Amino acid sequence: MSTRTRRTPQPSQPRPRPAARRGGNARRENRAGLAFVTPTVLVVAVVVVLPIAWTVLLAFQDARLIDIQSMDLFGDWTLENFREVFGSPGFWPSLWTTLLYTVGATFGSIALGLAAALALRRPFRGRAALRGSMLLPYVAPVVAVAFAWEVALSPQYGLVNDWGTRFLGWDEPIAFLTAESHDVEVLGVGFEVPLALLTVIAFETWRYFPFAFLFLMARLQAVPRVLEEAATVDGATLTQRFRYILLPQLMPVIAVLSVLRFIMTFNKFDDVYLLTGGGAGTDVVAVRVYDFLTARYDVGSAAAQALVLAGVLTVLLGVYFAFLGRKVQEEES
Repeated sequence: MSTRTRRTPQPSQPRPRPAARRGGNARRENRAGLAFVTPTVLVVAVVVVLPIAWTVLLAFQDARLIDIQSMDLFGDWTLENFREVFGSPGFWPSLWTTLLYTVGATFGSIALGLAAALALRRPFRGRAALRGSMLLPYVAPVVAVAFAWEVALSPQYGLVNDWGTRFLGWDEPIAFLTAESHDVEVLGVGFEVPLALLTVIAFETWRYFPFAFLFLMARLQAVPRVLEEAATVDGATLTQRFRYILLPQLMPVIAVLSVLRFIMTFNKFDDVYLLTGGGAGTDVVAVRVYDFLTARYDVGSAAAQALVLAGVLTVLLGVYFAFLGRKVQEEES
């Protein structure tokens, strides 16, 4: 009896794809990617690149607002605009004011946002409604909230001064938005505080703390409860749990928030201008750029001032990244 051996079929080997076909597919993919990216590139070029390039050109020309339409694109180059900017009497004080305003508002908004996120972290009755109300300062129109602050802080009919004179023992109403300095006495020691600048910083802190609150709340929700429960069992206090468990988890988010808020606040114009108009010691650099353009009709000097502002911001961010980036790496390691 003969046995017949059955041959097991071998899997077919894929045929190698011709090089010409592979090259054609790659070219089609490249063309498709270029077609998708081109609209974005055009929008960025028109909205961002061209205005920046035009600002740079105007900064090196003697450009007046009345002559802006008849000017050539490449006129007579000059450094007189930068000499006028650096030689103006209020430039360096305004730069120092801008730095104080930026650091104070950035730190205040992140600290207040962190406190709100920690307070609303645990569930309780009405937490959803309270979380939603936290966003009101950020989503409300800036004109409306600035007007509300002006009315509340008015020395004539403001609610704050009325309560201060009636319940806090103030001798007279305080002009929060028009007084450059105010005498304060603490424990028998008297000193002056920049009142209008501190008021603007408080407004900036109140208006933009919801921005930090959203980021920090999202990160806190992702922290495992097991870590805190284990630390509580080991006898860690509330401060120790925050320092050694929550803060290292939040440091990358705080670093990103610090950079974003620093850039936004350093270039801020509308809040300061609506509250004080740049007076009473709140003359930040962004308001000076507006004054160069509207009060003097000097487009070239305004553009030069804007370039100086961008340069200072770039240097400060470089120093900021050098120190804060190292700190974040140490916290994560």
